[in-house]
Amino acid sequence: MAVSKRIVLHFPRSCVDQPIVYRLVKDYGLMLNILKASVSPNEEGLLVLELSGDRENYEKGVRYLADIGVSIQPLSRDVYRNDARCTHCGACVTVCPSGAFVVDPATRKVKFLDKKCMVCGMCIRACPARAMEMRI
Repeated sequence: MAVSKRIVLHFPRSCVDQPIVYRLVKDYGLMLNILKASVSPNEEGLLVLELSGDRENYEKGVRYLADIGVSIQPLSRDVYRNDARCTHCGACVTVCPSGAFVVDPATRKVKFLDKKCMVCGMCIRACPARAMEMRI
């Protein structure tokens, strides 16, 4: 059975220079979609990703991460669009780095593709109608 989850990985300083993502792919056959990353040499790192694969391999991969000191938490926040407030002005389209907003050429309305969202929050700050919200 396949599993797909959005998770946040917190890397301690001791793990930042290790090929952790490579091991998840190569040793455990997992697929990943990096949504956000902040990793610097000799500092702590943060990686937000969607991790998917066979359930057994997923669990082995997560155990591997825990064993080397990487803390794992579910992505507890999501960006949500309040459709009643949205004026389809397009401000979100121009600031979204992941392409989670597209303008439908037929209707000229903005579509929100939440699966592409990397939860950066830029659309929330850009929305003049305050239609974009962060939910826990």
